[in-house]
Amino acid sequence: MKKKKRRNTSLLKRFIPYYRRYTGIMVKDLLCAALTTLCELLLPLLVKEITSRVEGTGVQLTVGFVLTLGGAYLMMRIIDAAAYYYMASTGHIMGTLMETDMRRDLFAHLQLLPYKYYDNTKVGTLMSRITSDLFDVTEFAHHCPEEFFIAGIKILASFVILCTMSVPLTLIVFAVIPPMILVLYYFNKKMRAGFRQQRKEVGELNAAVEDSLLGVRVVRSFANEAIEEEKFEQGNNRFLTIKAKNYKYMGGFQASTRFFEGFMYIVVVVAGALFMIGGKIDAPEFVAYLLYVTTLFASIRKIVEFAEQFQRGMTGIERFFEIIDTKPEIVDAADAQDMENVQGEIEFDNVTFSYSEDNEEVLQNISFKVRAGENVALVGPSGGGKTTICSLIPRFYEADSGVIRIDGKDIRKATLSSLRRNIGVVQQDVYLFSGSVYENIEYGMPGATKEQIINAAKLSGAHDFIKELPDGYDTYVGERGVKLSGGQKQRISIARVFLKNPPVLLLDEATSALDNESEFLVQKSLQELSKGRTTITVAHRLTTIKGADRIFVITKDGIAEEGSHKELIEKQGIYSNLYSTYGG
Repeated sequence: MKKKKRRNTSLLKRFIPYYRRYTGIMVKDLLCAALTTLCELLLPLLVKEITSRVEGTGVQLTVGFVLTLGGAYLMMRIIDAAAYYYMASTGHIMGTLMETDMRRDLFAHLQLLPYKYYDNTKVGTLMSRITSDLFDVTEFAHHCPEEFFIAGIKILASFVILCTMSVPLTLIVFAVIPPMILVLYYFNKKMRAGFRQQRKEVGELNAAVEDSLLGVRVVRSFANEAIEEEKFEQGNNRFLTIKAKNYKYMGGFQASTRFFEGFMYIVVVVAGALFMIGGKIDAPEFVAYLLYVTTLFASIRKIVEFAEQFQRGMTGIERFFEIIDTKPEIVDAADAQDMENVQGEIEFDNVTFSYSEDNEEVLQNISFKVRAGENVALVGPSGGGKTTICSLIPRFYEADSGVIRIDGKDIRKATLSSLRRNIGVVQQDVYLFSGSVYENIEYGMPGATKEQIINAAKLSGAHDFIKELPDGYDTYVGERGVKLSGGQKQRISIARVFLKNPPVLLLDEATSALDNESEFLVQKSLQELSKGRTTITVAHRLTTIKGADRIFVITKDGIAEEGSHKELIEKQGIYSNLYSTYGG
């Protein structure tokens, strides 16, 4: 229990700074909350005053007095309505602004997390955290301080006012509150665990739906719709089970609330009646007691009802900070400087790398140097580390040991943005953003002119087919570019790199997934793109790299062979065998 309390306190301390920008709104909101609370607390006193005069306490009840009292209370209610409007509108907007700030921080942090994080995390789960989790935080951010502030005023003021009438009866009434809190705390704890599990399952369900819908073409090609429906049904039923269990706890929570509400009323009625028989309180005080207990319990009920929202909000905050607490592994060094006038010489010096501590090393003490402007190809069996080498140069992953240099400078001493600005990557799996052809090419250099974009498309061999599209450069490519062929998507991605114009180029099996005609067209584009740049090509089809200046044969033991195509064929080694088997 203490550990959980410390956990909640720690989360709230970290969450409170998000209020800082909106302190003015929060102060006004709490002032409005105090005004609305004052109106509620005045009503029982007015009723007591009227009842006392009716009973004949020596002060006569007159029409003027009643109208004055009614007019004053009506004015208070007008003020109350204005205050409540502020709370319901601007107060909620404040919560939305805080949610927006948190979503911005979360998205920015996700941009910093390494590929390793995404290798082990489902995108659907992240989508759940950045959307639905933070929706609950909006309500929490607004209502949490407001509800506790109102409840605190009402409970304290009710206690003080009731004590002025009868201390013993007040103590009897308030003695019911501690056991009620203990029972409700039990259900609260169960609900908190349930909401956490529910959130997790929502993320898993989102991830499963995303996976199935994005792979809908594969699903239909294998006629596996029934399998996907079964997988979804299993996840859907797990979510149903968790939610049903949570509703049982919520039912216990609400039932306990109703029981204690009734119990508190009967305590007031019985004890108050006995006190009135004994002459310890009079009828007006008894009526006021009933009204104040109604107000008091309304406050407790509001807190109880808010507890569900509180738990949802705390769960959302907890899951928010789980991601924020994931430290980026690859960041700029304190003395990092921008790379300028990059020539493109690349050197690996005893580089070792594994994808996780549990995996065996993909690269082990590998060393080689690529001269500026040189065209180098990496070939060899799968699992040798060819793609890994390309991923280490722009620091998509961090080497476990050793040094990678560009123009003789350790890449860890360069800022990430300048390092990656100087490197162009063309991969086998082309990703186009949902938008137009123009926007996808412009991504290589945001703010580029139309002439620059068209020129990049011409250089990549994409201009002619783009002109034939329904809306030319404004044609919508669909999600992930589904409206274009593989060759068209690849040439657009190459145009993007042409626009970027980097001195270093990494081609990771850029043509292996294309048909012969598309491969021929894309290969021409790549040859044009490679001119004057340091180029490292990972090749599956060996015919595409015959013209490379040097070819490195990469195996699990490192660089097994090195030389030009002609030299390696004459060597009659691994490359020669690969070429005669797959490349000739």
